[in-house]
Amino acid sequence: PVSAGEVLKNLNKFYKRKEIQRLGAENGLDARLFHQAFISFRKYIMESSSVSADLHIILNDICCGHVDDLFPFFLRHAKQIFPMLDCMDDLRKISDLRLPPNWYPDARAIQRKIIFHAGPTNSGKTYHAIQRFLSAKSGIYCGPLKLLAHEIFQKSNHANVPCDLVTGEERVYASEDARQAPHIACTIEMCSTNTPYEVAVIDEIQMIRDPARGWAWTRALLGLCAEEIHVCGEAAAIDLVTELMYTTGEEVEVRNYKRLTPLTVLDYALESLDNLRPGDCIVCFSKNDIYSVSRQIEARGLECAVIYGSLPPGTKLEQAKKFNDPDDPCKILVATDAIGMGLNLCIKRIIFNSIVKPTINEKGEKEIDSITTSQALQIAGRAGRYGSSFKQGEVTTMHRDDLVQLKEILSEPVRPVKAAGLHPTPEQIEMFAYHLPDATLSNLIDIFVSLSQVDGLYFVCNIDDFKFLADMIQHIPLNLRSRYVFCTAPLNRKEPFVCTTLLKFARQFSRNEPLTFDWLCRHTKWPLAAPKNIKELVHLEAVHDVFDLYLWLSYRFMDMFPDAVLVRDIQKKLDNIIQVGVCNITKLIRASQSAAASVTAEVVSEDFPLSRTKRDTRPVSDRHGVKSTEALSIAAVEVPGERRAKNLKAYRSATRQEDVKSHGRGSLANRLLREGLLTQEMLRQLESEWQDQHRNGRYGLGSKRDDQNSSKDTGKKKK
Repeated sequence: PVSAGEVLKNLNKFYKRKEIQRLGAENGLDARLFHQAFISFRKYIMESSSVSADLHIILNDICCGHVDDLFPFFLRHAKQIFPMLDCMDDLRKISDLRLPPNWYPDARAIQRKIIFHAGPTNSGKTYHAIQRFLSAKSGIYCGPLKLLAHEIFQKSNHANVPCDLVTGEERVYASEDARQAPHIACTIEMCSTNTPYEVAVIDEIQMIRDPARGWAWTRALLGLCAEEIHVCGEAAAIDLVTELMYTTGEEVEVRNYKRLTPLTVLDYALESLDNLRPGDCIVCFSKNDIYSVSRQIEARGLECAVIYGSLPPGTKLEQAKKFNDPDDPCKILVATDAIGMGLNLCIKRIIFNSIVKPTINEKGEKEIDSITTSQALQIAGRAGRYGSSFKQGEVTTMHRDDLVQLKEILSEPVRPVKAAGLHPTPEQIEMFAYHLPDATLSNLIDIFVSLSQVDGLYFVCNIDDFKFLADMIQHIPLNLRSRYVFCTAPLNRKEPFVCTTLLKFARQFSRNEPLTFDWLCRHTKWPLAAPKNIKELVHLEAVHDVFDLYLWLSYRFMDMFPDAVLVRDIQKKLDNIIQVGVCNITKLIRASQSAAASVTAEVVSEDFPLSRTKRDTRPVSDRHGVKSTEALSIAAVEVPGERRAKNLKAYRSATRQEDVKSHGRGSLANRLLREGLLTQEMLRQLESEWQDQHRNGRYGLGSKRDDQNSSKDTGKKKK
């Protein structure tokens, strides 16, 4: 027999030996894989009732100190749980990302001229690039947003330059007979690296460092087959673009631009919404703040437009048009940083409601930090647009404390862009799958990233969203290429309705059953009515995203998603419905507040039903010494789900001591509501039954038991 304690002690000694770690690295086990393999190996030995005779002998021997003899057994076990160790050399070659320029032989076959138009927002850099695009025999514009691609599409055709529009969800031809035009305006992910052009324009090149989408700018910059590549963006990207082009043997011509209108940082904060002026734009970094600020503006008798990221493009354009119209009474804009790109707005003054923004870092982790200099300049630069009625832009903050920090942020130099993003291609993943046929797509991606080699000019983009979708549809039988396409679908994984729909799409796709217009209408309960509150508006936005998802998939699987034309028609109708909701957003907020107030009132009536023979009809604020204005602020509208909890938060804190005295452990109704075990309808029914029983002097068995428990908790006998 072998002592388990001695074996464990020697296994840990084996793990810590530098020679063993070096041997593991030589056999393809990096630090992460070595650790995982050892944990599995240790578990196998310690939990096995018996092991092979030769391993048993070694375990006896290592008690005398020969721990290195365990390595062959450890390596054999590691190869069982990591099959790629047998083909590590091949996998390393496939995942070698050190020479991305070589992926695009067509682009390397021509000598391209690279022109970098560098300057801040509102400097005319993109204008000059587009002028060259329009004068060329053929060209492609690559932008970060559908709105920008659509703007160039319209501008080109209005200038009598036939131009097609290509986004992930649609293709619009300039000609009626659907012939491809020599010019194309597209979202950057959709650009072709095989079609030759005279001129290509890559907009917002600084996004090459984006943790999620940077790979698309890298692909366009290295792979577009154009005689001239016009790159537009911040000067912070000049050095990186120059270095990347040095590896392709191409020189970069830099053209610098200065802002066309002056931008002034004010010496005073707004401090109160009473100080708003026509042409003001309040920038918030959350929907909650959008709702709260727009409601407070409306309460002052002012009308405001609202723009945030999850709104459909048509609604954003309509709100921008409303704000820009000099004859419209709407003179105030409340927006997120979505205004930083894609919308032409006549803004006099930018007011930062906050300078703190949630972000996702390169590891996919959520962080909350002050906005960067690049972000601050991008947003602030929207004030005083050249050609608008405002010849000078101003920027300030809502709160005095933030103004000092904003000035510091704006005065700092923009951090240079250090690296360009990369992403594994479908072909690379297919080659991995050939060597590892039993691995899941999520595991293939993990292995690829762990083995990938990049030089200092590149980084591998965050693939958490891809892996999330891969794990979600793993149980559905799909071929690898189709599975990969579904996992690259552009959706927000925080929207349960959209994720559930993708799952249903994939399931029906796997059964080879086309997803028809009728099926989609049943799933989304189309037709839909105008929203009555914020919760319904948020749901309509999710339905719009579902239609986008259908159109995106129809572009890739036309036979399985055959009704793109019909879906596009109802999406336009839904866009109009959402526009109505956004125009009446303050009414929706008030409706949501009324619902929240009723929730509070119902919980109050349940909290102390036995201690009052007559319901206290005074407002909660009066009962607990809270001023009515403070009580009103308690009802500030939040995102559905968080809204009720926040509305009740102030009430709970005010009544917590009374709750503890009366109930010992706080309100049961509160706890059940929070945990979702009790609905408002059930609460009302229980209250009604209790009142009936109380009037008739009859109690069921449950009531007697509750009374007895209550008397034990409080030390009082209740009838």
